[in-house]
Order: sequence, then C-alpha cells, then structure tokens
Amino acid sequence: MPQVGIESVLVAGRGPAACAAVAACSRLGVKAVAVHSEAERSARHVRLADDAVLLGPAPAAESYLAVDRVVEAARRSGVAAVLPVPPALAGNARLAGAVVAAGLTWVGPSAAVLERVGGDGVEPASERGFLAWVTDAGLRYTTPVSRDRAAGIARVSWTPEEPVELPPAAKRLSEIGWRGLVTVGISPDGELAEVAAGFSLDLAVLERAHGVDAVELALRSAGGGRPAAVDSGPDRAGRKAVAVQLRSTLPPGTAGRVTGRLPESGWRQDATSGVEVVAVSGYDPGDRLDGWYDALLATVSAAGPDTATAARAASEALAGLPDVGVPHDGPEVCAVLQRLASGNPAPGG
Repeated sequence: MPQVGIESVLVAGRGPAACAAVAACSRLGVKAVAVHSEAERSARHVRLADDAVLLGPAPAAESYLAVDRVVEAARRSGVAAVLPVPPALAGNARLAGAVVAAGLTWVGPSAAVLERVGGDGVEPASERGFLAWVTDAGLRYTTPVSRDRAAGIARVSWTPEEPVELPPAAKRLSEIGWRGLVTVGISPDGELAEVAAGFSLDLAVLERAHGVDAVELALRSAGGGRPAAVDSGPDRAGRKAVAVQLRSTLPPGTAGRVTGRLPESGWRQDATSGVEVVAVSGYDPGDRLDGWYDALLATVSAAGPDTATAARAASEALAGLPDVGVPHDGPEVCAVLQRLASGNPAPGG
C-alpha cells in the first residue's frame, strides 16, 4: 500500500493538469487510470497513464464533464478512488456524492461541504487570493497569490512580495469540514470570493514555494496516509514562486496540430542559484489540438529567492519557442513576466 493510503485512482480530467497528476501518481507508486473522449484516444495524458477508459463522444458535456460516465468509468476500471483534476469536476457536489455512493473514495471535499461552500467549479480569477492544504489541524502551506488576468483568465500567478492578511473566513474552512487542496479568490473588500477544489493553475505556486507535491497532499487527505513529514524547511523559507500558462489562440472550435516542441516537461534546478523550474506539456509534436476543449498547451512554474528571479526563470523557459504549429499567447505571457522580473507588479485584467 502506498504511503498516501490509496493504491489506484481514476484521474478525471485532461490536458497538462491531467498529465501532471498522472506523472505524480507514478512517482508515488499509485496506479493511474486516465479517461478520454472519442476525440482524444491517443492524447498525451492517456499515453502517460497505466490504463485508460473511454468516456464518450467528443463534446465535454458528453464525456469529461458527464457525471454518470465518469462514475461508470471508475467502476469499470476497478480503481479505489477518483481524483478530479479541473475545478469544474472537483467542485461538483453531485459527482462527489455519486463517487462515494459507488463505494469509491472521493479525493476532495465532501459533497455536503461543496454544497455549503459553493462548489460551482469556478477557476478563481480575482486579482488576490491564497492557496492552502486544509487538514484537521487547520491550514497548512498557506500561500498568498496575486494574479494577472486576461479575458477573465488568470494567465500568470505569483507570490506577492509584501505580507498578506487573510480574511477571517479563511480559518473557518477547516471548521466547516473542507479537506484537501483549496484555491481561493479574495474580493476587493477583503472577503472570500471564489473557493475552488481541484488543481488550479495557482497550485503550482504553492508547490514551488513550499517544495511539495499537490497530488500527494490531495491523496493523503483522502486516503488517510501518513502526514507529510515536515513543512517547508529552512531552505524554502521566504521562497517566491511564479506560475504561467501557455494557451493556443486558435479561434474557439478550431482544431490544429502541434508540430513543434512545447516547453519540455520535467523538473530542473540550478545548483548555484537554487532556482527551480517545472514545466508540464499537454502535447507532444504530432498531437492534435482538438477544437472541442480548453486551449491550454502547457504550464511553467518557477521558484527563487524573490519574485523577480522566479519570473525571469519562467520567462527563460518560454523564450525561443520554435514554431509549435499553432498560434499561442507566449508573447503576452512573457510581457507580464518581464514586468515582474523588473520589479513592477503586472497590471490586472
């Protein structure tokens, strides 16, 4: 039995986030079963997984977001648990309840808590927020975050340089029964705005700042595995982090093909500076980018002694990308990173 307390999971999701979840399960010794639509039988997240199950037709509402089909896929695969990846699934109280009713473990807040808090599956896009792992003892790895937005999407997230006071309601998340990862938006008046489960872009900021694995934390919460050995050690004290997402700018509903290499998936650290960079690609050269789904191509996150250093490292990982076969927003994202690298806060959307 893996130390996280769960032997096998259905990874409910697709794209770079699902690729990252599958890779994390492999590191943890947990069998990962992917799900896919008819349009993505050979998608990268499917190729990485130990096994895969067909959900249904291409439209997300009939495959990736179809509660009954996800639960049936979990039953057929023989897994012990369901790991929902996008907030749209992780915050779905109906799905959480159906998974438990099927005798499986739900990796995330319970259906009752999701109904009480909101659980609408919205990816937080407020200009300020925080991330945390919520346990019986309260919030751990609490990480303030700032976001740059474009068209309501947080494309770049980072740890602010100045201390941030959390809303009093943040401490009540544990009291009302929320367990696992949480991504929160803070409204202009200082109150909680969006509250989301699942693996948002922002969670990479928490991972880099504290040197932890979000999938491991989520599985430990659900599986009753041994708690993480230590919190952030002295070598992580004061670490700042940045996370970015690279998106295709193809018109909605338009398909394409990735012909060049995206930022190469993997972890690297500069032995001299200690700067850490992690990239996760959702596609390899030759993969089809289907017009049915979210256009997220890859994510890059970096950590360093300050935000400017982390931003420069992330920018370098995106610099000089070859022609990848589809248009993308790399130049716009790098412009935000350059502002951060120069010590200026990026403007909000």
